[in-house]
Amino acid sequence: MSIYIIEDSRQQAGKHEIKHKQFSSMDVFFHRCKLPVGDYSLPPERAVDTKASISEIAQNIGGGKAEHKRFINELKLAQDLGTKLYILVENTEGVADIDSLQSWKNPRTEYSPNCIQGPRLAKAMHTIEGRYGCTFLFCRPEEAAQLIVNLLKE
Repeated sequence: MSIYIIEDSRQQAGKHEIKHKQFSSMDVFFHRCKLPVGDYSLPPERAVDTKASISEIAQNIGGGKAEHKRFINELKLAQDLGTKLYILVENTEGVADIDSLQSWKNPRTEYSPNCIQGPRLAKAMHTIEGRYGCTFLFCRPEEAAQLIVNLLKE
């Protein structure tokens, strides 16, 4: 069984190749990012990715190829790391869950008539949840901080 670890990005590049080769032979994969303490860590059990609006997540999912690929790669990484990823979409439009998106109208329609609209966005989110194990949640901006703490403390 493969395991995934995080290596602190402040580890000097090129100075740890022996460990990296050993990791590879042991079916251990690593991702580099800044750690608050230590040089190696197991990934977190859960993480929250916040979106400032429905328009932002609509752009992540239904925008250009590069944007969509970046978003999907983040979902795949979380899945590979065994991290439960919550995507918290803040909004003032009263959307409380994915199914509430059915009536959402993308404000970009004025400039881009073929942009993703509510029904297609909802369908894509359900597909993404099933495929990558993430969960989309919605809240008002003033609820976000408490919800983040609750999700991370679970």
